[in-house]
Amino acid sequence: MSEYTAGDLLNQIEFPKDLREKFEVDQLPQVADELRQYIVDVISEIGNSHFGASLGVVELTVALHYVFNTPVDQLVWDVGHQAYGHKILTGRRSRFHTNRTKDGISGFPKRSESEYDTFGVGHSSTSISAALGMSMANEYKKDDRQHIAVIGDGSMTAGLAFEGLNHAGFTNNNMLVVLNDNCMSIDPNVGALREYLTDITTSHTYNKVKDEVWSLLGKVSKFGPNAQTIASKLSNALKGSLLKESNYFESLNFRYFGPVDGHDTIGLVNIMNDLKDIPGPKILHVITTKGKGYKPAEEGNPTKWHAPGVFNKETGEIVKVIPTSPEAPKFQEVFGHTIVELAEKNEKIMGVTPAMPTGCSLNIMMKAMPDRAFDVGIAEQHAVTVSAGMATQGLVPFCNIYSSFMQRAYDQVIHDVALQNLNVVFCLDRAGFVGADGATHHGAYDIAYMRSIPNMTVSAPMNESELRDLMYTAQLEDMGPFSIRYPRGRGVMPKWKTPLKEIKVGTGRKLENGSDLAFLTIGAIGNLTTKAIEQLKDKGISAAHYDMRFVKPIDETMLHEVFSKFDRVIIVEDGCLMGGLNSAILEFMADHDYKAKVVRLGIPDKFIHHGTQQELYEEAFYDVNAQVKSAEKLMEGIILKASSLVG
Repeated sequence: MSEYTAGDLLNQIEFPKDLREKFEVDQLPQVADELRQYIVDVISEIGNSHFGASLGVVELTVALHYVFNTPVDQLVWDVGHQAYGHKILTGRRSRFHTNRTKDGISGFPKRSESEYDTFGVGHSSTSISAALGMSMANEYKKDDRQHIAVIGDGSMTAGLAFEGLNHAGFTNNNMLVVLNDNCMSIDPNVGALREYLTDITTSHTYNKVKDEVWSLLGKVSKFGPNAQTIASKLSNALKGSLLKESNYFESLNFRYFGPVDGHDTIGLVNIMNDLKDIPGPKILHVITTKGKGYKPAEEGNPTKWHAPGVFNKETGEIVKVIPTSPEAPKFQEVFGHTIVELAEKNEKIMGVTPAMPTGCSLNIMMKAMPDRAFDVGIAEQHAVTVSAGMATQGLVPFCNIYSSFMQRAYDQVIHDVALQNLNVVFCLDRAGFVGADGATHHGAYDIAYMRSIPNMTVSAPMNESELRDLMYTAQLEDMGPFSIRYPRGRGVMPKWKTPLKEIKVGTGRKLENGSDLAFLTIGAIGNLTTKAIEQLKDKGISAAHYDMRFVKPIDETMLHEVFSKFDRVIIVEDGCLMGGLNSAILEFMADHDYKAKVVRLGIPDKFIHHGTQQELYEEAFYDVNAQVKSAEKLMEGIILKASSLVG
C-alpha cells in the first residue's frame, strides 16, 4: 500500500462500483474534493508527472464513473494525461505513487494495465474515432453499451478529431463526446475552433435561453417521442438564431448540449443521466479550468503547472535543484536560441510547431519574431504541409516536431516535402528514449523512417555545437529535405554558443584513435561511448570512436577506413535496431564484401515502457556498462546481442 492517506470517502472507493453503490449524489462533491487533494498530495512529492490537466477534470471524472457502468460502458480519455483521477478511482490508488516510474503505472491509459483503460491514449485526438469503432463493433455484436469519448486539453484541434466527428454523425451510432474545453493543451490553444468555442461560452443571450431549452430537453423522456422532436427542433432553432455559428456540431448530425459548468458535480450527473436516454451521436460541451482547485495552478501560468515537477503543496513553490557547477543547456534551448540567431541573418527562415512552442523552445522565436514563428495546434500533418507550402515560395521553414509525433505526419513528409524535394528542415526533438512518458513518446523510429525516404538528409548531433552547425548547414541553398534529431534533456557543453559553421553533408568525424576495436555512433548517445572508451583504457583495451553524424548520406570514406582497419566493430544508436544506423552499416558491409564481428546496440524490436532515461538505456543494453561489457566480450570473440538480453 502507498504511504499517502485518502479522505474518508475516497478511502472507501476501490473501484467505480463502490462509488455508485455507496454514495448518494449529494456526497459526490466531497468525493471530488478528496480526489483532487489526493492528486495534489502525491504529485507534489513524486514530481515527474502531469498535473493541471487532471485537476481540471476531477468533477467530470467522478460524474462519469457515477453515471456510467464502467468498465462495461466504454470510456476513452483524450489526451491521456487527464486520466489521473480515473486511475485512482479504478483500482490503482494504492499504486498511484508509482506513476511514470520504472515498473510503476503508466502516466496514460493503457489497456494492459486495467480493463477500465479501454483504449491506449498517449498521443492526442484519437478518442472519437476509437469510441466510434467500439460503438460500431458492439452494435454489430448486439451488445448494448454506452460509449463515451472525453476529448480536451487541446485534442479537438487535430484533424483526426474532425474526421471522427464527420463519420460518427453519418453513422448515427449511440455515443457521447464530452468536449473538455479549458482553452489549453500544454500551451494556450490556437485556431478558429478556439474562437468558435469562446463565442459559444461568452454569448450571454444564448446561455440564458439555452438553460430554458435544456430544462425542456432534460424532461423529454417523460413526454414521449413527439415532445422530444419538438424540443430538439426548438433547441436547434434557438442556437441557429441566437448564435451565428453555433450549429457547427449540429451540421455534423451531433446533438449539441452546453456549455455547462464542468466543476458542478451534481449538475454533470443530472445532465449525463438525461443524455444516456437520448439516442444517436451527442456532444456535451463542458467548461473547465486547468489546475482547478489548487490555487497556484489555477491562478498561475497553466503551462508551468502542466507538469511542474516536485513542489511545496502549501506554498506552491516548485523545488529546483541548484547545480554545483555550470550546467549544459537542454538541446531544445539550443534549438530555440539558434533559430533566432539564424533567422536574424536569413530572412527566409520561418518556424513551425504543432502545439509545442514551450516544449521545443520555438516560443523564443515566437516572442522575438512573432510574424515568423507559428503554433498551428495539435496538427502534425498540417504543420508539415504548411511548411511545404512555405518552401515552394522560397522560404526555409524549420518544422519542429517531437520524434514520436512526426510519425503522425509521415505521408506528408514523403508526398508533400520529399517528393517535391523541398527545403523543409525537420528538427526532431525528444529523439530516442524520453523517460517517464514511455512507449507512446519514445523517439525510437525516426532514423529508420526518415532514412527510407528519397531526397532526405538524416543527421544527428552529438553535442550542442553540432546541433548549431547542422541547423546552419540545413538552411543553406539547395539542401532539400533535412532531418536533425536530438534527445530530450541536457547536452554536454556549458559553453555552448560556438561560432556557426557548415558541416559537409555526409561526413563524420573520428573522435578517438584505437587499435583493438571501433565504436560507430550517431547522435548524443555517443557521449556515453566516450565514457565507455575511457573505462576500456583502464582495462587495457584500445577503442577507436567514430561519430557518424549522418545516417544518410552515410560517410562511406570513413566506413572504408573503419572496415579496412578493424575486424571488431560496435555500433551504437538511441533508436530502433531495425532500419537505423546499424542496418545502414550492415548494408554497406554487404555491398562492399567486408567481414567483421559486429555488435549491434540500440532499441530492440519490442516496446520499451517508462522509466528514467538511464534505466531504459540499461534495460535496452546500451548504457555505458553495456558498451564496456560488449567490448570486453568482443575481444574474447563473444558477440552479445542486445535483442537476446532485453526482456
